[in-house]
Amino acid sequence: MCREVLGGSILKRAQEKGLAVLEAVDLRKWANDRHRTTDDAPYGGGPGMVMKIEPIDRALAELRTPETKVIFLSPQGRKLTHAVAAKLSKESHLILLCGHYEGVDQRVADHLVDEEISIGDYVLTSGVLPALVLTDAVVRLLPGVLGDSQSAEQESFVAGCLDHPHYTRPEIYRGWPVPDVLLSGNHAAIAAWRAGKAAEATRAKRPDLG
Repeated sequence: MCREVLGGSILKRAQEKGLAVLEAVDLRKWANDRHRTTDDAPYGGGPGMVMKIEPIDRALAELRTPETKVIFLSPQGRKLTHAVAAKLSKESHLILLCGHYEGVDQRVADHLVDEEISIGDYVLTSGVLPALVLTDAVVRLLPGVLGDSQSAEQESFVAGCLDHPHYTRPEIYRGWPVPDVLLSGNHAAIAAWRAGKAAEATRAKRPDLG
């Protein structure tokens, strides 16, 4: 799963340019029994299995550097936003810890990670998909990753509002025209129209951002 995402599109180009180093690491490497066990039954009973602290601790002890920030992808973490991604893009080394099964031994969150982050109020099979979402959100903000530096500056959420509408050829399709202002060549009028449309969309669709 990780190889397909990390090896394609923007993430692939970021690595080819030497702007990011991305690696998926198998936690079983740090399991110390012959079955390479990383989970066990929960104390106190209940359904599911819980990820053990020992392999995680050993992995972090080997991979962590003084500059590392360890992020645990957890439903209990603060919600991922553009501002969070932008802040993380300034870090030199991130380790993203993915939960699985019923959960992770609480002592991991209490003692071994720097921050918990959630990508939304829902539950997934594991933390792998959230980790990939976070990776994409962060890497695309690194200087030089996107072809046009303005691409990351003119997107939804950057200025606390949604993005303006976008149009391309053909000028008219099935009787649906492109707004005249975009064809006018008047850059000041276009900028004003885009700002107004962005504010209008934010009020209508995401008033919580206003």
